[in-house]
Amino acid sequence: MDAFFTSTAIVALAEIGDKTQLLAIVLATRFRRPLPIILGILAATLANHLLAALVGAEAAAWLEGDWFRYLVAFSFLAMGAWTLIPDKLDEDEAPPPRYGAFLATLIAFFIVEMGDKTQIATIALGARFQDVWLVAAGTTLGMMLANVPAVYLGQELIKRVPLNVVRMTAAALFTVIGLWMLAEAAGLALF
Repeated sequence: MDAFFTSTAIVALAEIGDKTQLLAIVLATRFRRPLPIILGILAATLANHLLAALVGAEAAAWLEGDWFRYLVAFSFLAMGAWTLIPDKLDEDEAPPPRYGAFLATLIAFFIVEMGDKTQIATIALGARFQDVWLVAAGTTLGMMLANVPAVYLGQELIKRVPLNVVRMTAAALFTVIGLWMLAEAAGLALF
C-alpha cells in the first residue's frame, strides 16, 4: 500500500498550481458542466497514468542495478526542483469550445499531461514501486483530489490556497524521497 499512498500524496501536491489544474479551471468556467469535466479528467488520467506507471515498472524490470536506482533517485530530486517552478496555461493549450465538455476535457487533459511533471512522477513511481496498478490508482486519486475542487471552486480556490507553500511542500516531499532512495542505493541503513 506504500505505492498507493505515496503516489496519491506526491501527485496531489504536485498537481496544485500545475497547468492541468489550471486547465480544469478553464474548462469549468468555459463549459459550466462539472460532472462531464470530472469524468473527462478521470478517463484521461487513468489512461495516461496507467501507461506512465507501466513504462516506469517495465524500465525498472529491464534496467535493474545500482545505476538505475541512482537514476530514479535523481529523478525524484529533479522533480523536487521542477515542482518549485510555477506553471501557467497557454491560451493555445485550452480546448476549443465546439466539443462537448467530456470529449474536450478527455482530449485536452490527455495531451497536456504528456511530459508534465505528474506524468514524469508517475513514471518514476512506477519504477520505484514496480506496481503498475497501485501507482496508477494512487496517482489518479491524487489528480482527482487536486482537480475536482478546482472544477467546482475554480478561481476562488486559486485566490485562497497559498501555491508557494504547496509547491515547497511538494518539492520537499520529492526531495526527501529522492534522498531516501539515494541512501538505499548507497547501502546506508536508515532504520
